[in-house]
Amino acid sequence: MGEWFRNVWYAIKTVAQGMWVTLVTMGKTYQRKAFTQIYEYPEVPVPVKARYRGFHRYDLTTCIGCDKCAVACPVDCIYIDKEKSAVGKGFRLNGFTIDYTKCMFCALCVEPCPVDCIFMGSNFDLSCYSRDGCIVDYAKLPLETAWGQTTLNPTAVAESKALFEPVWVKGEPSPFEHTPQ
Repeated sequence: MGEWFRNVWYAIKTVAQGMWVTLVTMGKTYQRKAFTQIYEYPEVPVPVKARYRGFHRYDLTTCIGCDKCAVACPVDCIYIDKEKSAVGKGFRLNGFTIDYTKCMFCALCVEPCPVDCIFMGSNFDLSCYSRDGCIVDYAKLPLETAWGQTTLNPTAVAESKALFEPVWVKGEPSPFEHTPQ
């Protein structure tokens, strides 16, 4: 009979301890501010840590078209469209597409690149209403976006879908380089 009372007391005690933890956590919840009170999200971006792996950054000017990033990708979400360059050696990149519906942001594509033209950025917001908006062709993005000077956003991705040719071809002068006149 004493064993039964001990078990009942132990059950009541552990339930009371669990309820106390729940009550304390609930009290802390009501003391903190809401996410939208701390961060004004659409206008002010949420800060991310330095090692955050967001959407890729890709430098079209240094890419040699070696396909090592596409081979290293475990889910095959990187598609490189290239052709042999008419001038000099190397390739002309017609497309460097990443399908973000497949990408798992593992950064395994970053390490094998011999010229460091692809790396993980800090952007995390690429909202779209269709799956087509999640397929980004970095060779056809506006140059400021592709080279990492502005953020990757749905408007820039939509603009890249309207272009049929890459915005910059290796061997052409860069639009960012100013020639003295």
